[in-house]
Amino acid sequence: MYDMIIRAGRQGDGQLVDIAIKEGKLAAIGQLPKSAVARETLELAGRIHVSAGWIDGHTHCYPASPIYHDEPDKVGVESGVTTVIDAGSTGADDVDDFQRIAAGCKTRVHALLNLSRIGLLRQNELADSRDLDMDLASAAIRRHPEFIVGIKARMSGSVVGENGLQPLRMAKVLQQTHGQLPLMVHVGNTPPELDEIVTLLGDGDLLTHCFNGKPNRILTPAGELRVAVREAMQRGLLLDIGHGGASFSFEVAELAIAQGILPHTISSDIYCKNRIKGPVYSLAHVMSKFLAIGMTLEQVLACVTCHAADAMRLTGKGRLEVGADADLTLFEVASGPTLFMDTEAQSRSGDQQLLPLAALVGGELVLTHNGKSHHAFCL
Repeated sequence: MYDMIIRAGRQGDGQLVDIAIKEGKLAAIGQLPKSAVARETLELAGRIHVSAGWIDGHTHCYPASPIYHDEPDKVGVESGVTTVIDAGSTGADDVDDFQRIAAGCKTRVHALLNLSRIGLLRQNELADSRDLDMDLASAAIRRHPEFIVGIKARMSGSVVGENGLQPLRMAKVLQQTHGQLPLMVHVGNTPPELDEIVTLLGDGDLLTHCFNGKPNRILTPAGELRVAVREAMQRGLLLDIGHGGASFSFEVAELAIAQGILPHTISSDIYCKNRIKGPVYSLAHVMSKFLAIGMTLEQVLACVTCHAADAMRLTGKGRLEVGADADLTLFEVASGPTLFMDTEAQSRSGDQQLLPLAALVGGELVLTHNGKSHHAFCL
């Protein structure tokens, strides 16, 4: 007797799959016999897609943040996302409060610790060296080894001020002190120059806002990948989208993808303003933009499942495997003309849009705002 059986869900490659869940874990995957029984059955009949639970590796969902804030469940399960990573909203001073809030959410919530103790209390959080207390940061990481899954450093001129590359050098030392934790680095306005930033990055580090349209971007004026970025990628640097309200250009994305430079992870950089007013709206909406510019559904799904889980070292996540956590996303691929906007006031037309219907976290079903009645799934 299983707790739940999901029958005839369509995978990204088009194949149908049955999934059995027991005690919050994936218990069986494949074509289950009709004799298999469960307390609850979801019959998808090949019309609804199922994937490992979507992971958004760059969000801002600490509700008490004064600049970028949101509710974890609004950007999480209510949008079909089973795991959200808050990217640096909190530092050592307020991460304890965030952890308490996260513990009460239906979504799985983790944090990248801001290198600055004050987090995003203000826009230039890395400009005052008195806020760069690595002892406090280390203590926070030790207090919350499951909640804090990495480190965030925003390397823009408006953030670091006169400190230049020094915060990034400090982040690398902190990273090495704690078992080579994932390090996500924001790139924006200069200084420092992107070439200087990526020279310090390598294996497992994530460069977010990778397809931004600003001068400090991964492509040269001729549209070629910068040599320093290419060398960093050869050392293991990963490219993360981090769409946000000012950091995604269709032109840059298309030029890069045409050269075989695909994002490793697709993330939203979502918070309440760009969720409600756009151009982000949801992780699903950001994912749909990549379908519109030529990536396949399988490629897009990998960027929010297995790739994201591996990048953030989330064990038991990101794959449909027996023994993994029963975190799943149920969604439709809706057909019809849709106009998508980037952050450079440019648009692209697409004919497919991903519509999440439900999220399962540890086998518990939560319907999204697109979701049908629970009874529509059940037998």
